[in-house]
Amino acid sequence: MAQIGYVCIGSNDFDRACGFYDALTAELGGKKLFPTPHGQMYRLGSGAMIMVTRPYNEAEAHPGNGTMLAINVDAQEDVARVYDKALSLGAACEGKPGPRGAFGDFAYFRDLDGNKLAVFYTDRGKKQ
Repeated sequence: MAQIGYVCIGSNDFDRACGFYDALTAELGGKKLFPTPHGQMYRLGSGAMIMVTRPYNEAEAHPGNGTMLAINVDAQEDVARVYDKALSLGAACEGKPGPRGAFGDFAYFRDLDGNKLAVFYTDRGKKQ
């Protein structure tokens, strides 16, 4: 069974981005793992990893148009908690916490480089 191992997020201010993700991943129960030649690897709980990176070709990093990293949290109240933490770290609101249709609760924000992230909770597939 294939799984996503890690996602790269480009930054033009690497130290500032690492400060943001140090605090955000800690809020998610994750941690800083190890440096890479161009970046820093983080783990989200026991799941996927995020690498904050300087572009390999030394060009400017740009957020993807239509690209978003969505992080599934363990409890409905975690959506607002993580969103609030992100905003306190300087993230920009892209959608306040709340229900999105019948799927679950979501919140959206952009990190310090403009990369879009979502945090969400759903009990779909958990009920029997």
